[in-house]
Amino acid sequence: MSAEAPALRIDVVSLFPETVQAALAASIPARAVERGLAALNVHDLREWGIGKHRAVDDEPYGGGAGMLMRPEPLVGAIEALRRDGSIVILLDAGGERLKQSRVRTLAAAGHLIILCGRYEGVDQRVRSYVDLELSVGDFVLSGGEPAAIVLCDALLRLVPGAIDAASLREESFSTNLLEYPQYTRPAEYRGAAVPDILLSGNHAAVAAWRAEQARQRTAAQRPDLAERGAAPREGGD
Repeated sequence: MSAEAPALRIDVVSLFPETVQAALAASIPARAVERGLAALNVHDLREWGIGKHRAVDDEPYGGGAGMLMRPEPLVGAIEALRRDGSIVILLDAGGERLKQSRVRTLAAAGHLIILCGRYEGVDQRVRSYVDLELSVGDFVLSGGEPAAIVLCDALLRLVPGAIDAASLREESFSTNLLEYPQYTRPAEYRGAAVPDILLSGNHAAVAAWRAEQARQRTAAQRPDLAERGAAPREGGD
């Protein structure tokens, strides 16, 4: 356990906190928390609900299908959890599409409050208390919990010490290239052999092969990234 304060604190606010907690209770996210590198707290929005039934939603003015999340519980949660320097994030299908560059920025932010939407969305007035709206893709989920799990997983693995720093430098999206193809034993499997270059022991040639394969894979699978060109790696690699 680290004796120092966690590098990143995350407070998630959800109507289904157990789903977020369970998904992040294993592997790299769990290890980052157990080692004291990060702190993750998941709060039940109904703590700030209204009345004896802890209501959090109501019918939309003007009519329409479904229910909307009321402003009072969400704003109450924000005000209870916010501290100096906090960034409040609303997970919303109409938000900025999440990218690795944004994840890197947020992982260094210190404290994040993540709000999980539900139903038909949130009362528009909540947005004035939010610093950033994020979406994990151009599709609609039943609620913000799956998106919160994705975001937290992406964040926690970037906390210094969570995983080998060298692994982060060579991942997809660490530049504007996808990661190169990788192989392990056996050297041949059902007629498909590992490329000879990877067995050569020539590290310079392997590096050149990997760079070219990354470019080819990106051009074939993500031409939008290929058009941007490779961003320089941190450290000048």
